[in-house]
Formats: sequence, C-alpha cells, structure tokens
Amino acid sequence: MGAEVSGVERMSMTADFLLELRSEEIPARMQAGARADLEKLFVKELAAAGLKAGSITVWSTPRRLALIARDLPLATQAVREEVKGPRASAPPQALEGFLRKTGLSREDLTERDGVLFAVTEKPGRETAAVLAEAIPAIVRAFPWPKSQRWGAASFSPESLRWVRPLSGIIAILGQTPIDLEVGGVRSGTVTRGHRFHHHGDITITDAAMYAAALREAFVIVDHAEREALVRDKARAAAQDAGLVLVDDEGLVIENAGLTEWPVPLLGRFDEAFLDVPAETIQLTARVNQKYFICRDAGGKLANAFVCTANIAATDGGAAIVAGNQKVLAARLSDARFFWEQDKKVPLAVQAQKLGRITFHEKLGTLADKVARVADLAEWLAREGVVPGADPAQARLAAELCKADLVTDMVGEFPELQGLMGGYYARAEGLPDAVADAIRDHYKPVGQGDDVPHAPVSVCVALADKLDTLRGFFAIDEKPTGSKDPFALRRAALGVIRLITENGLRFEVAEGDLLAFFADRLKVQQREAGVRHDLIDAVFALGGESDLVRLLARVAALQAFVATEDGANLIAGYKRAANILKKEAPAAGEPALVAPAALGYEPETAEAALMAAVAAVGPQVDAALVHEDFTGAMAALALLRAPIDAFFDSVTVNDTQSEKRSNRLALLDQFRAAVHKVADFSRIEG
Repeated sequence: MGAEVSGVERMSMTADFLLELRSEEIPARMQAGARADLEKLFVKELAAAGLKAGSITVWSTPRRLALIARDLPLATQAVREEVKGPRASAPPQALEGFLRKTGLSREDLTERDGVLFAVTEKPGRETAAVLAEAIPAIVRAFPWPKSQRWGAASFSPESLRWVRPLSGIIAILGQTPIDLEVGGVRSGTVTRGHRFHHHGDITITDAAMYAAALREAFVIVDHAEREALVRDKARAAAQDAGLVLVDDEGLVIENAGLTEWPVPLLGRFDEAFLDVPAETIQLTARVNQKYFICRDAGGKLANAFVCTANIAATDGGAAIVAGNQKVLAARLSDARFFWEQDKKVPLAVQAQKLGRITFHEKLGTLADKVARVADLAEWLAREGVVPGADPAQARLAAELCKADLVTDMVGEFPELQGLMGGYYARAEGLPDAVADAIRDHYKPVGQGDDVPHAPVSVCVALADKLDTLRGFFAIDEKPTGSKDPFALRRAALGVIRLITENGLRFEVAEGDLLAFFADRLKVQQREAGVRHDLIDAVFALGGESDLVRLLARVAALQAFVATEDGANLIAGYKRAANILKKEAPAAGEPALVAPAALGYEPETAEAALMAAVAAVGPQVDAALVHEDFTGAMAALALLRAPIDAFFDSVTVNDTQSEKRSNRLALLDQFRAAVHKVADFSRIEG
C-alpha cells in the first residue's frame, strides 16, 4: 500500500491541465478575440483561488477552443486574511457596520493593541475542485461579440449563450478528468477529428497527447501553424505557376480560421475579365470568396487565384478548383456588368443624384458639400496656394469627386469609392489630372497612406478635408475624448501631411480649429520621434498657423539642442530665467542702459554680454525674416560663451541697486533674444 501524499506535498506537485470547448463553426473573425478572452478569464479564475500556471497556451480551430495550462499546482495553499476594523472602544454603530461587512460576530474578532481585526483562515483546496467551479463560470461569462441560446433549452433565460451550439467539453488535470457540466453538456475525455477525414471518437488521456492525437485525425489545433501553412503553401502554389502571390496577412488569418486542415490550391479565371479594373477583381476574390490574387513577373494582375480547401482531396483538388473557378466567374461577371453599366452614365450625370443624399442635417446634402469643395479647390489653385494647379481642372475634379458614390460598383464595393471615380473619369476621356484627383481625393487615409503630390490632386484632397473640418467645427461637432464620429482627427492629420509633405505655404485656420491642428501636429511629431518639449517650446510662441514654418523651426531647434552650444545655452537660459523669476525688477525700475550713464564701469563679462545681445538680436531677426531657422539658432549660439562668462564673474544681485537693476535688465534682454526662436522655458533638462 503506497504512502499517502500530504497537503503540503500536493501544493508542491504540478500537472498540466487541458481544456477543450468544442462547438459548431466559430467565425474566423472572432477566434483571435476568443483566444485572448479564454486566457484572460482562466487566469482571473486561477488568481482568485490563489493559483498560477507556469505557462498557458491557447489554440483555436473553426470547431474548438483549446487551452493548456502547464505546471499547475495540484492544490492551493491555505490563506490567512486579515481585515483591520475599528478600535475596541469605538461606538457600537462602527462595530455593527464592520460586522455586517465581514459577516462575522463580535466573538469572531481578534483584538490587538486595542484594535479589532477580522481574521479568516481559508484552507487549501484541491485544484480539481477549483477547476470544476471555474470552467462553468468561464463558459457562462464568455464575452462573444455575438452569441445566442440554442435548442430546446433556449426558452429559458438561464440557458447557456454561446457563439454556436456547444457540443463537447474536455477538462483533464494531469491524467484525471474533471467532472463538470455546463448548459447540459457534461465534460469527458472524448473529442472529434476532422469533419470529413476522420470518423468516430478520439479519447484524450492528457494534455501532452492532445495536439498529436488531433493531427492524426487531420486537425491542426495550433492556429499559428495553420497560418504558416496557408502563407507558405499559397505562395508556393503561385510560384509553381510562375506567378507571384499578392501578400495579404488578413486573408492568411481568415483562411486559417476557416480550416482545420488547410490546403491552398491554384485556380484560373478567364483572361477577358482582366479588362475590369484590377482592384475590382481583387475585392471580388478577397471579400466574396476569401481568395488570394496573383501577379505575373511584370507586376500585372494575372488571371489566377489561390483558394484554401479544408481537405486533402484524392484528386489533388481538381474538383474543388473547378467549383471555385465557377463561383468566381459568376462573381466577376457581376463586377464586369457593373463596370460596363456605370461607364454608360457620365460622372456629371451621376453627380446630379448627390442632391438626394444627406451629408449632415446641419451641413446639407452631398451636393452642397461638393459645391463648397469645388469653390475651395478652385481658390487654392487660383491663389497659388498649391503651385502649378489649373483652377478649372481643380473645380471640375472637385465637382465630380463624389459622383461614384451612386454607381453600381461602389454600391457593391464601398471600399472602391474615389478609385472607381478615377477609372470612370479616365474612361470618359477626362484629363488625367482630373481623373487622378478624383481617385486620390480621400488620401491620405491613415498614417501609412500615400500623400498626393500632383497639384490638382492636392487641391481637391485638401479642399475636401478642410471643408469637413470647417463645417463640423462650425456646428460644434468637435471630437470629445475618445469619441470622433466624423473622423475629424484623421482629417486634420491628412491636412497636415498634405501641407507639410507638399511644402504648401498656407495658414490653415484660426481659433479652435487652429488649436485642433496644433494638437494633431504635436501627436504626429511625437510619433515621428520629435521630443514633445521641443514641440511645446515652439508652439508656446503662439501666433503661427503656417505648418511648414512651424515644423522647420522645430527641426532646427531639435538639431540645435543636440549640440554642445545648444545644451550649454539652455543651461545659461534656465539660470537667467530663475534669477529673473526671483529677483525681477519692480515695475517702473529702469530698463537696460549704458553702465557709464549710471556712474559705474561694467565688468568685462558684463560688457561682453551686452555687446553680444545687441549684436545677436538683429541677426536672429534677420534670419527669422528669411525663415532661416538654422541660421537663427547659429546666431543664438554666439550667446553661449558670453552668458557662461557673465555667470562666472559677475554678481547680479550687487549691493548697488543701479548695478542690480541694470544686470537684471540685461538678463531680461538675453531671455527676450532667445525667445525670438522658441520658449526655452518649455525645454526639459
């Protein structure tokens, strides 16, 4: 007869725990979130019981969520909890409140040094018992984006909600099954393999054999492994045909989430469909069918696609490919029909329908917006804000830029708005500059998107975003906190990039809108690696709405403070600023005058600083007039040696009031000269 294992020994022993929650198909888009939620809920339940696993792995397939917690202690430790209460001499009301809170009686409390404590001892528990309670709690609390009740039990509001009907639960600690039940589903040790490649039950004895047993049943439980298979085999299928797969990581993840045994296969479609815009073919294949597209060696769209089967077919996938080719052909026929029908209607005629679409109840219809954008785009070109832009082409492009919103193609694929307008404009013979401007007028969308540089394109893209910002600010629909329903922050960043990356000399706005642009510019510059304090130092000067000039000043300041002269000048500036803060002359005291006029001979360093400030001030002014910010910084650098020498040998707070006042005035002039470039008080260090 073996020796019994003590509670202490069990707390030092560990085992791996396996949980599998099997159901009907889990949507691919929900699987990553489900994995994260399962781990989070499991860790939370463990922590509440005083348990922690050595490591946790979570996998998903279309038909199951699986979790393996390694090195899980077999028992929890006993816990002593102490809650401090009122003093023993406290009024009865305080004691009664504490007893209600703790659920104890007066006799249960412990007194130490005149203070009452509620002391509870929680004995250690078997981990198996903890898991038997935790798993049902996790399943019932699971935060699926969409879930519902299933089957006959669904009539009860207490019945289980799950993304699809829950059909099986495996819960095994070490080699010991955990007995539990959720929503009428009792745990066991049996799972199922691939729907088509394997029939019958699979008995799981422990976590170690789980993945291998399912692999033998044609199920790869590790989603990352399936993603790698899809990625690599899809690329190989294209290469074997002399083609290049268009990388699409989102599609890799989606196909891996749709299959338990992924097998990428190459198919073809009729070359005649290549007359349809390439983006239309790509969206048709991707959105409707989850197919990858391919390009030829020259980079052109090829009449080929890669689909991902969920079986290893005995015919090598020929029948699967044939079926997918047939389905894609039908989809592409629809796209070609939309393309041909839309081309029959000029964009100017399509644009007339925009008056039926409300842009915003306080800002009118889309036709009203287009009219405003056209006026602004023409003005930007006519006034030379965007050099080289033809005003007539800018107006025409703006008048037509939203027309594709009412086309059949954009109705089917909203992602193509703007892009299709460019195709239709080119097809009806409009100038390339107009077609390009229509195509690119939403750009840049997001930080990584390209910025238009063609003059007419810049006019329309800038006018569209400025009108949106100006309009919503006028009706007081500004972003608040994390809420930005009209994407105004993104529009402002788009304006900033259009202006700065095209070098446009344009004062963007005044008032609240200017402050909004300033905030967005600070965010953009911080993300680009510019020190926030340098941005603040330049913005603190105020009165500047030329973004190109602002950023040039920030760039010059960043370069300057990185030099030895810059760092030392900042130190000298801060010393001067501190003295002025403490010892500033009272109102009415004289400004800086020649020391001789005050009856004293200046010290050498004092005279040198006076001369330097007098010389540097005009140099900085001249450099700023010509927007030579690097030159302005270089001029400021000339003050570094004089201010250092001044502090080394001159006593500012001299006993003679005339000397003190004059030296404070000198430091004030030094500070004023520096502030011509930036507010150095905002610079850290």
